Amino acid sequence: MKLLLLLALVGLAQGFQIRVPLRKMKSLRQRLQEQGLLESYLEQHPYNLAAKYFPGIAVEPLENYMDDEYFGTISIGTPPQEFTVVFDTGSSNLWVPSVFCSSPACRNHNRFNPAESSTFLSTNDTLFIAYGTGSMTGVLGYDTVNVAGINVRNQIFGLAETEPGDFFYYTPFDGILGLAFPSIASSGATPVFDNMMMENLVDRHLFSVYLSRDSRGGSFVLFGAIDPYYTTKGISWIPLSAETYWQITMESVSINGAPVACSSGCQAIVDTGTTLLAVPVRAFRILMRHLGASSSGEISCEAVSKLPSLIFHIHGKEFPVPPRAYVLRSNGYCTLGLQGMDTPTEDGELWILGDVFIREYYVIFDRANNKVGLSQL
Repeated sequence: MKLLLLLALVGLAQGFQIRVPLRKMKSLRQRLQEQGLLESYLEQHPYNLAAKYFPGIAVEPLENYMDDEYFGTISIGTPPQEFTVVFDTGSSNLWVPSVFCSSPACRNHNRFNPAESSTFLSTNDTLFIAYGTGSMTGVLGYDTVNVAGINVRNQIFGLAETEPGDFFYYTPFDGILGLAFPSIASSGATPVFDNMMMENLVDRHLFSVYLSRDSRGGSFVLFGAIDPYYTTKGISWIPLSAETYWQITMESVSINGAPVACSSGCQAIVDTGTTLLAVPVRAFRILMRHLGASSSGEISCEAVSKLPSLIFHIHGKEFPVPPRAYVLRSNGYCTLGLQGMDTPTEDGELWILGDVFIREYYVIFDRANNKVGLSQL
């Protein structure tokens, strides 16, 4: 009895913290490349990353799945039905395939069956999400969502009924758990983390992300806490410029002490749902020229050791990304982990700081103070 009481007191002292381990898997791009299907697939599935952040008719488009690599496991329902999801700071909805979906992309993934959950509540509300290579449609329902042993009761989520095309067919994950703000949630659905906060399931109104480099394990999303092991070099706090995505203001991007892009300031979104650094087309061309890469981003592997770091100037501080971080190696070839992106001129210059950037920093997403914290690893 004393041991049980001691354990209970330790749990209270530590507060409510939810650590979700993430596993790094081969991305869709890597697997298609290994099968010799990448070139033809890209021709059939043109993708504009900007579609995610400047939607037309869709409220909450999805992310660049081609390069996603980090996934975690959640369960939905009673008894629990397991799903592999992307924990995505660039979207706000939770959705998974359902048994009502007959699309090929649903049939080879885990599908939620509401008839097998005693806690499921149906609605008549529909969900439509468009993204760069197609769309998904479905219905909204409520059920218990389990994240690392913590039950979020009456969580609204999408049950996909159609996933047209074959884009999701090849992806190694089932669905998406969005971690951005409620303001961009499709159909007004309350995001999972908002319910965690409202139900006092987390000790602090923040979550943090660590993404391991190379093939090493240990990646995680930590809800409600900051792990001091990853902040020994201090935390730089950056205020948000918009409470939609995790959007911040950058002053410039420099190489070898000289500004080369974003010289008049620009916006950037810290997005775990995008692996690459997404760069406005004009800036992308400038960077390719400075780094000695081809227009498609290919570069000699022998030249990598001589490449400079990219320095991101944010909130008066410098955040370097070295070449070992932004050069991707695969099957003896080297490419830069940057991708050109068309953005509407009226919205200014937008950059997406994806996993290439995030892997260099322990990132804290602070909802209580609307800030992003960066601690160099």
